[in-house]
Amino acid sequence: MEIAERTQALALKIRKHKAGIETEEATKNAFVMPFISTVLGYDVFNPAEVIPEFTADVGTKKGEKIDYAVSHGGQIQLLIEVKKVNDPLRIEHASQLFRYFAVTNARIAILTNGEVYQFYTDLDAPNRMDAKPFLVLDFAALDETLLPELAKLTRESFDLDSVISAAGELKYIGQLKRVLAAQFKQPEGDWVRFLTTRVYEGSFTQRVREQFVPLVVKAAGQFLNEQVNDRLKNALGGPDSYVSVSSGTPVAEPVPEERPVDANGDVVTTEEEIEGYRIVRAIVCSEVPVSRVVVRDTKTYCGVLLDDNNRKPIARLWLNRSRKYLGVFDETRSETRLPIDDVQDIYRYADLLRQTVHRYLTNGIGAEVVPAPAVEPVLAD
Repeated sequence: MEIAERTQALALKIRKHKAGIETEEATKNAFVMPFISTVLGYDVFNPAEVIPEFTADVGTKKGEKIDYAVSHGGQIQLLIEVKKVNDPLRIEHASQLFRYFAVTNARIAILTNGEVYQFYTDLDAPNRMDAKPFLVLDFAALDETLLPELAKLTRESFDLDSVISAAGELKYIGQLKRVLAAQFKQPEGDWVRFLTTRVYEGSFTQRVREQFVPLVVKAAGQFLNEQVNDRLKNALGGPDSYVSVSSGTPVAEPVPEERPVDANGDVVTTEEEIEGYRIVRAIVCSEVPVSRVVVRDTKTYCGVLLDDNNRKPIARLWLNRSRKYLGVFDETRSETRLPIDDVQDIYRYADLLRQTVHRYLTNGIGAEVVPAPAVEPVLAD
């Protein structure tokens, strides 16, 4: 899998399970070790690559430990300090990282709560960890522009020099983006004044400020949406493109091609969709009888349901487009679309599909059964 797919899979796992994680040790096992192994590609069970409870005596402080040290090329390259998921990360939490950074060869220190990862280096003074991170990776809202830099820290593509050389720019760009994001959500007085005085000719009084605060927020949101749509339309080849945003990961897609229809005007399920349905059915047959797994086609996607109930979606097959996706669902039935190259790639997400069915069975979700369309596709086994 590419790093984008690996991070998306971990993001889905974090979203599903973080509510049940109550300790730092559970955070390590559930989220941080998968990050080190699945995303970065290091063998967490090989002490030559990943050293848990790493010790390096610092001055008068003896026996202090840092949660993980990651080695590459025979040298300690990454230091990782873990806090409990949902705990906010503060620089005060990084005291051990500061001390260890000065006495090891590591140039990258990571402070994380399993969901947010703050990456530090020594831009301000050699061999002294900076007080501010140069990169912040938040699995609750993945910024895919950061993934190429993250890839440079993976086992297969490790390139420390490139990371360090880009760190200065990343540090300030990241901080500027966070400042802008904060201003768009809750603009400060100076920001409101700056924009208002560009369009309003009267005095900037308290009444005017209160009038323009919601207008600034609304205008900023509309501006961002318009910019995103314009970029996507250009990238997808014309004004007839649209953006589909699920409750999970935003996905840009072209307008679906015309679906084949039969003489009655009903949508015909394609051979590729039938194959995808059979794969999903084969995966979840360990949880339920195959007779309970039903396909229901629509004009834009092919749905796979439990008990023919649209409140129990198992998967959505977005195959009628140049870029294919498998739609999976979390405990709130919010959809996340995972890119696939071929229907056989569905097998990579077998555990997620089984978990979805298991959740319906144990939680009793969806008592209401919605009848299927009058015309069902005929699926030959």
